[in-house]
Amino acid sequence: MRKSFSLKDVLIDGQVILAPMAGITDLPYRRICREMGASLAVSEMLTSDASMWRTRKSQYRLQNDGEPEPRSIQIAGGVPELVADAANLAVDIGANIVDINMGCPAKKVCKVAAGSALMRDPATVRAIMEQSRAAVDIPLTVKMRTGWCESTRNVIELAKMAEDIGLDMITVHGRTRADKFNGQAEYDTIAEVVNAVSIPVVANGDIDSPQKAKQVLDHTQANAVMVGRAAQGNPWLINQIDYFLCTGKMLPSAEMNDKFALIEHHISGIHAHYGDYLGVRIARKHIAWYLQHQFADHKSASKTINIIESTEEQLVALRTLFDQIRTSGDRAA
Repeated sequence: MRKSFSLKDVLIDGQVILAPMAGITDLPYRRICREMGASLAVSEMLTSDASMWRTRKSQYRLQNDGEPEPRSIQIAGGVPELVADAANLAVDIGANIVDINMGCPAKKVCKVAAGSALMRDPATVRAIMEQSRAAVDIPLTVKMRTGWCESTRNVIELAKMAEDIGLDMITVHGRTRADKFNGQAEYDTIAEVVNAVSIPVVANGDIDSPQKAKQVLDHTQANAVMVGRAAQGNPWLINQIDYFLCTGKMLPSAEMNDKFALIEHHISGIHAHYGDYLGVRIARKHIAWYLQHQFADHKSASKTINIIESTEEQLVALRTLFDQIRTSGDRAA
């Protein structure tokens, strides 16, 4: 049976959430992951400086036409007034949930005192949370790490602060900013956060199989898991985790024809979203990830794809590769 929970009047129907990933979780990819069973798919982070929303990159990130609800838009910034204003604007463009980014480890984000750098400044965190909470009535959530570095883990303090201010959910990536994506995720720390607050908590970090998702939920008692890098080129993982959590059984692997149909559906969606010039280029990285999972000779296949300049030729090349995989059986292990 699928478990669900609510953030105010917004139902999160399931326990598998797609992580926000810059340059990856755009509208076409979020749609695919929702089709695969994600109960929520968080947008790429938007800068809190709304004057920058007129850039081409932000305009693409702002689009959510046809995206299933609930829609979660993530805001990144270090100035409380700007984050609160951006949260309000996010509601205007269709957000059902606003998420505050306190987890991004990227240098260009941290150097402007945003992302995980905020964890070094609890006073600013409080101001951001309070002003954002006052700005919007919809669910307000936050994604954070366990701290800035090993000696300054303060996620418990900030999680309690979030609950006291009235935030509705906390996602914890079980690493410090200093860890980046190295080492093992700290599931014990996530369990401590769950025990410290009464609002929903989502466990993030190294969720790469149905069994791992179940182990992490059992260990931490979190409400849901958040899947990130492991779903790149493998959105079927979300469906597999959801099925395993609901039934305790492994979902048989999708038929190759069904996989190819979904890949083509996704790539066509990228073309439609970005247009011919950008679409063919943005699709390349997704195709490379898909091929890595599906095709033993994925490196040479990706090189072939990467020199193609038109959307139609890109799709034709993909179909040719699919036919080659079908006939030769040259599939990834």
